[in-house]
Amino acid sequence: MQPQPPRRRIPHRRAAAFAAVTLLTLAVSSAGTAHFTAGDTAARAGAVALTPALVPCLISGSSALQMAEGIPTRGHYARSTGTVHALTLMIDFSDAPGEGTAMDRFHEFFPQTQEWFRTASYGRLTYRPETPIRDWLRMPKPFKDYGIERGAPFDPGYRRLVQDIVTAADPKVDFSQYDLLNVLMTPNAGPSALETVLSVTFAGNTAAPVADGTPIANASFVYSRQDDGSGSYPHTGYRVLPHENGHVFGLPDLYTQEGGGAVGHWDIMSEDWGANNDLLGWHKWKLGWLDPDQVNCASGHGTKEYTLTPLGQPGGPKLVFVPLDGRTGYALELRTRDGNDEEVCCPGILIYKVDAGLDTGQGPITVFDAHRDTGGCTNSPNVHAELSDAPFAPGETFKDPKAGVRIDVTAADLEGNYRVRVTRQ
Repeated sequence: MQPQPPRRRIPHRRAAAFAAVTLLTLAVSSAGTAHFTAGDTAARAGAVALTPALVPCLISGSSALQMAEGIPTRGHYARSTGTVHALTLMIDFSDAPGEGTAMDRFHEFFPQTQEWFRTASYGRLTYRPETPIRDWLRMPKPFKDYGIERGAPFDPGYRRLVQDIVTAADPKVDFSQYDLLNVLMTPNAGPSALETVLSVTFAGNTAAPVADGTPIANASFVYSRQDDGSGSYPHTGYRVLPHENGHVFGLPDLYTQEGGGAVGHWDIMSEDWGANNDLLGWHKWKLGWLDPDQVNCASGHGTKEYTLTPLGQPGGPKLVFVPLDGRTGYALELRTRDGNDEEVCCPGILIYKVDAGLDTGQGPITVFDAHRDTGGCTNSPNVHAELSDAPFAPGETFKDPKAGVRIDVTAADLEGNYRVRVTRQ
């Protein structure tokens, strides 16, 4: 695959990787999510904040989906609140010996990943990367012998690799002490990320190899370096890891075969290259990072007004959800240049549809563009430009006549908060 110009690189490299993989239970989405088995038990991810008034907003889809947007999350995922211990191993191969020191590779991702999760979670997730082995962990086979291409097929290639990692690390590692596993591959193992994306996560994998009595059920593998040539890698290159770790907490991919055009740069599960960005408010609720009084469920008929405070700032109401039926609804949140959102060029109310019946990579979330066909407002490379000015400003309205829903952005106050009016017929 030939590298694409910066503005188009994300959609094309994601689409190519996605198209190469069939999304079935025993398959893997390169730079996405893999499952050995589908889990149906209660999630270990952060407990969703609930009151009786919020119950009508608990949409859900089929239990056959690999990874869905329903609340609460189903599956054997890592918990997403409190202190999370992330075992981090740096591995190399005889045909791809480690470049530099293993700790140099480690510091490409930390402490930036820790800070990203601290900011995104409002301090509710304390992320601790732990490196009991501080040198390159050499695998017993050359990289080419594992047959890893675009992250698939993992069976038997990835099973052999995971088992070899466990065997090599076990004398020095008690796997039972960790919540998830990060494997940072030497960047010269496999092709450049500009050519294809091998980074992948196995999430909720209860049939994984067992070490110290613990299934290696949630593991993220990071290859190559996601460097667009702009010189921004030291600032932005780490962001592939929060994306992959989003899967171990139960979050699906939001990009599709067409690229990042469904959500753009409004969630790191859509675009993780280029400038820093946050998670959607729906995901923050899903992960247990919002209190009950920070979420409003607009399930009743009639008209009601709500106040929203910037998603990137701690405290205050963050999310309004308008359920349409048992699996879909509209979400409203206020996005500004705060917190992890460093490239917001058009602050306002972001409106998007959540469909818990669509699987990872099939477009479970769609952002509505308040200013269509403008080309957007950002000049940042590797940001989906068209959706960069998607938020609705005061005086602008979203309508769904078929569902009988109207959303008016009525005002913004001097403190930067917005008022919205939701009308349901």
